Amino acid sequence: MKKLLVYLLSLTLLLGLFLPAYAENDAYMDELIAAAKAEGELVIYGSCEEAHVAAVAKNFESIYGIKVYYTRLSTGEVQAKITEEKGNPSADVWFGGTTDPYNETAAAGWLEPYEAKNAVNLIGDSYRDKDGQWYGIYKGILGFMANTEELDRLGLPVPEGWDDLLKPEYKGLIWMSNPNTAGTAKLIINTMVQMKGHDEAMKYFVELDKNIAQYTKSGSGPSKKVGIGECVIGIGFLHDGITQILSGYDNIQLVIPKEGTSYEIGATAIFKGNKHPNAAKLWIEYCLTPAAVDIAKEHDAYQFLVLKNATQPQQATDFGLDPNNVIDYDFEDAKKNTSNYVKDYFDALGAAADDRFKTE
Repeated sequence: MKKLLVYLLSLTLLLGLFLPAYAENDAYMDELIAAAKAEGELVIYGSCEEAHVAAVAKNFESIYGIKVYYTRLSTGEVQAKITEEKGNPSADVWFGGTTDPYNETAAAGWLEPYEAKNAVNLIGDSYRDKDGQWYGIYKGILGFMANTEELDRLGLPVPEGWDDLLKPEYKGLIWMSNPNTAGTAKLIINTMVQMKGHDEAMKYFVELDKNIAQYTKSGSGPSKKVGIGECVIGIGFLHDGITQILSGYDNIQLVIPKEGTSYEIGATAIFKGNKHPNAAKLWIEYCLTPAAVDIAKEHDAYQFLVLKNATQPQQATDFGLDPNNVIDYDFEDAKKNTSNYVKDYFDALGAAADDRFKTE
C-alpha cells in the first residue's frame, strides 16, 4: 500500500509539470475544454521568435488534442493584416510581441474582450488590458547589443546611453527596427517621447537616423546580426541578445542605457470575429499558466515571466538584467497615441525615410 501511495503521489507531481494549473472554476474550464475540442482547431499568429511560438502551440495541441496552425509574423504585419480583414480574421489568436500594436488594434475594434479566469496568476494588473483585450505573458527590457570586437577594432567605446548613439563616430554602425512593421520600434518611439518629451524625441530621432545603417522588418532583426559583425550596435530587447550570446557569440555586450529604459509586455489576445471562439478562449487560459510560459526558456526565449506561479529564466538573471530597473512606462499614453507618434516620427525624418523603411 505504501508503494502504491508513493507511486500515485509521484504520478500526480509529474502530471503537474505538464498540465495547466487552472483557476478555481473547474466546471467552467471543463465546459470550455469540451467546447474547444468540439471546434477541433486553432489558428495562431505568433509575433515572438518562431521556435517559441512553435513550442507553445505544439504543447497546447498535445494537451488538448486540438489541431493548431500557426504563422510567424511581426506585430506590425499582424496589425496590418487584421485591420485589412475588418472583423473576418484568418487567425483566431495573437501570441507574443510587444503590446503597443495590440493596443492600436484594440483601439480600432479588432480584438475580442475576454475575462480570463487564469488572470489571477498575473503578478499585477499592469500586465493585462483593463477590458480584457490582451493579457501579458512575459516582460522584456529594451537596450543595446554591441559587438565588442568590432568596436575595439575601430577604437570606439561601447555606448552607455541613448544620447551616446548620436555621436558621429557611430555613423553607419547602428541598426534599429522599422516602426511600420515592428512593435519594438514603436516602443522605442514611445520610450523617447516619455523620457524626453514629444518635440525633443522627434529631434532625437532625426539625429539618430544619421547614424543608422539599416532598419529591419522584425524587432529581433538587429540582434541576429551583431555577433557576426554585420551590425555593430543593435537596438532591441536584451533577451534577444542573450539568445545570441548563448548560441556562441561571446563578442556581444548587453547595455542597459544609463538614462533609463523601458520594457515591453509580450501579450496574447483574441481576434474579433474569429472562427474558433472556444478554442481561442482556452488558448488564453492556457497561456496564463506555467504549462505555456515555462517552456519558453527551453526554446531560446529568455524574457522575464509575469505569472506568479511561473519559473523565471535563470539566464536573464545571470546576465545581470533586473526586470524592475525600468521607467514607469505609461501604457495608457502609448495606447492612445502610438499611431500619432509614429506618424510624427516619419514626418520628422521627412525625405530621409523615403527609401529605407520598405516593408517588402
